[in-house]
Amino acid sequence: MKAIVQISLDIISIPEALDTARLAMQSGVDWLEAGTPLIIAEGMNGVRSLRGEFPETPIVADLKTMDGGWLEAEMMAKAGATHVVVMERAHPETIKMVVKAGRELGVKVMGDNLGAEDKVAAAKRLEDLGCDFVIHHIGYDERRGLVAAGKPCPSPLDQLRDVVAAVKVPVQAVGGLSIEQAIRTPEYGAPLVVLGAPLTIDADSFKTAAGNIERVLRLICERVHAYRG
Repeated sequence: MKAIVQISLDIISIPEALDTARLAMQSGVDWLEAGTPLIIAEGMNGVRSLRGEFPETPIVADLKTMDGGWLEAEMMAKAGATHVVVMERAHPETIKMVVKAGRELGVKVMGDNLGAEDKVAAAKRLEDLGCDFVIHHIGYDERRGLVAAGKPCPSPLDQLRDVVAAVKVPVQAVGGLSIEQAIRTPEYGAPLVVLGAPLTIDADSFKTAAGNIERVLRLICERVHAYRG
């Protein structure tokens, strides 16, 4: 798979999400993600607004589904999402229902290993249950809690090569990566580069970060897209 850049819109208002998405698309970003905060705040309307503005762009709905798999996938598919996210920690039947809905509704399923004790095994289970992508994820609260306790904070890069080797589907790495680390994830075999908090979003206020975001995004996209060869 060619290296792509996905921006996570982890903000809580539709106007700001659209503004950030426009800037991102102008900068060369390939995929848009309706982040969990946006979905919680605006629901289907957030995804529907992104689809109306960007009719041809892949849109990931980061639902983090734990139950009601069919209904959640169906709702986001009807709103215009092309990808939905289900958690590995959900019951296997929930994952199966999201996958079944995805197959019938033409939506790709991304399985997230956040919170799994064995993230490599979790990634393999997600693939075995039919997920089209694996998200290798170290959570925001987990990272903050470890830092507050003065303990070492794991990075998604620590086991990324092992996760990539364990599955045949494309992998993306998420959670506390610096800009440079995110850009380099294709070198680990993970071609889906995700940009979000704190790279382009202020993680504490869930607003667009300050600074020349467009210039930074352009540079990131140029470097990531160079992997396309």
